[in-house]
Amino acid sequence: MANKSMDEETKNNLEKELYLFNTGEHFDSYLTMGCKKDSYKGKDGFRFTVWAPNAKSVGLTGEFSDWHMGIEMERIGETGCWTVFNEQAIEGQCYKYRIEQSDGTVKLKIDPYAFEFEVRPNDASIVKNLPEKKWRDGLWTASKKRFSIYERPLNIYEVHLSSWKHHEDDSWYTIPELQQELIPYVKKMGYTHIEFMPLMEHPLDASWGYQLTGYYAVSSKFGTMEEFQNFVEAAHLANIGVLMDWVPGHFNRNDYGMVYFDGTPQFEYKDKDKAENNRWGTMNFDLGKDQVQSFLISNALYWIEQFHLDGLRVDAVSSMLYLDYDIGEWKPNEDGSNHNKVGVKFIQKLNEKVFERHPDTLMIAEESTAWSKVTKPVYMGGLGFNYKWNMGWMNDTLKFFEMNPSSRKHHFNLITFSFMYAFNENFILPFSHDEVVHGKKSLMHKMPGDRYNQFASLRTLEAYMMVHPGKKLNFMGNDYGQFLEWRIHEGLEWESLADEMNAKHLHFMESLNMLYKKEHALWEIDHQTQGIQILDADNATETILSFIRKGKKTRDFVIVICNFVPNERKGYKIGVPFEGTYEECLNTEMHEYGGVWTKLQGPFKTIKETTHQQDYTIELIVPAMSVLILRPKRIFGVPKN
Repeated sequence: MANKSMDEETKNNLEKELYLFNTGEHFDSYLTMGCKKDSYKGKDGFRFTVWAPNAKSVGLTGEFSDWHMGIEMERIGETGCWTVFNEQAIEGQCYKYRIEQSDGTVKLKIDPYAFEFEVRPNDASIVKNLPEKKWRDGLWTASKKRFSIYERPLNIYEVHLSSWKHHEDDSWYTIPELQQELIPYVKKMGYTHIEFMPLMEHPLDASWGYQLTGYYAVSSKFGTMEEFQNFVEAAHLANIGVLMDWVPGHFNRNDYGMVYFDGTPQFEYKDKDKAENNRWGTMNFDLGKDQVQSFLISNALYWIEQFHLDGLRVDAVSSMLYLDYDIGEWKPNEDGSNHNKVGVKFIQKLNEKVFERHPDTLMIAEESTAWSKVTKPVYMGGLGFNYKWNMGWMNDTLKFFEMNPSSRKHHFNLITFSFMYAFNENFILPFSHDEVVHGKKSLMHKMPGDRYNQFASLRTLEAYMMVHPGKKLNFMGNDYGQFLEWRIHEGLEWESLADEMNAKHLHFMESLNMLYKKEHALWEIDHQTQGIQILDADNATETILSFIRKGKKTRDFVIVICNFVPNERKGYKIGVPFEGTYEECLNTEMHEYGGVWTKLQGPFKTIKETTHQQDYTIELIVPAMSVLILRPKRIFGVPKN
């Protein structure tokens, strides 16, 4: 049975909530909209509330009504929303909204605010209330408040949930199974965070989760809300952060979803050229519409607050910044510019609202253009993110490493150019899923030469990323040198670890990650020019790059020597800042990692000779195709700081 008319108190309360929703200021709108457990006139049931401003009528239909004609919903004044209380609805039942559009067409639509959906190919929303979890991760959340993420190690392991590992019958791991295996693996390997590709409801695997239908639901193909909450809690108890990719720019255009929800442009732009995203076959959100802002900003906060996520990596930011970003026909602004002004304002508002509540959250932009001040605060004219993927560094670096080593000296600027802009933004250096799919080859397969030289190059590549200014991200499979590129319908090639070279590379990555966490110089002042001192960036002939990475304390520094060609350099002199003794803490060519060196060099004693503008010099052998990292063992004349 449904109550078709509200009492005045219920109506007034809803109208207050919906006023905020309609002004773009309701950032907990999921507590009002959608399906919510409620009591009304002494009866227990669920209240259903939906935004459909231009519908002629809206009905509720589902298992509780045997999918017969829709239970009539009441229009709530001039709010554009409709509501009904149903005492027959129980948790776990399926439902949809029956929308009579302005032209009389009737369509069954999902609930945009649903917390759960049927397992595909079925697509109905499911009656579900927010779980009331008692969280046990207080120490983790407290530690985030005490220590700034900018001055902490950040080394992210990017994961696609259903293709990380498969069972023998080719079924993927459930969230509880991942909790038992993925978290210990990430901890053992020395990563600081897991980043999931989108886990929200989406109908097509080929979209990798980036074409969403249910923004408030964990995809039913992956598991339940409770299971994902438990996963995040378990990760935090293991001192592992959890991030997730989030897609506020565009949404899936399947007819049962949000597309032309009430028969008119509702969630999407009114202008068809702006609304239709031809690149991805999706619909672009009208980011200037107040109700859309309430929907999306509430959604970001929902994942942060209800799941204790440590941050969101915001997908395709460029598509929200530009009017002409892959849409075909477009109209410039009155001043002739191509900036999407409402998109810019939405992004700024999103970041301001998130950081107002959660200043220790990571808001990471995947932004592929030269837009300035992406990671500067809004009050400084920035977009307000605190991190940005460094796509320029990634493209130049991979282009350089894919070359025949003999050609690299002619293109040395591909490696050195990034130091010109490394501190313009707070950067994350990404080797993500996008670089190992669609015929691009795996990281290991990109490397030239025979198998030995491929692994030597891969170790050099990974070590170079670790010593370069900026936080780190690596996609699953990179860490043991998977040869085949990523395939979404299959698990990773874990069987490759039976091969000695793959097993040694995994050991190398574990050692490298642990070294990164140990050496303050590699992350403590990552985003300040004082964090690096270039020694020699002009040695294109030998194709060697050298620099010093520094921490806050003068004694916290490491010397880095990168040799990008398979030629050993004997008697190589490197300048160091202080007299004393230095030792190797990494040689990527060690036998235990797959190289040919059986023992480390050193310790090295300085000689009083000026090299690389430094007062002291040490002499050593630089192995072929390698990265060496040296640290002070006992040094003199260090000023106190």
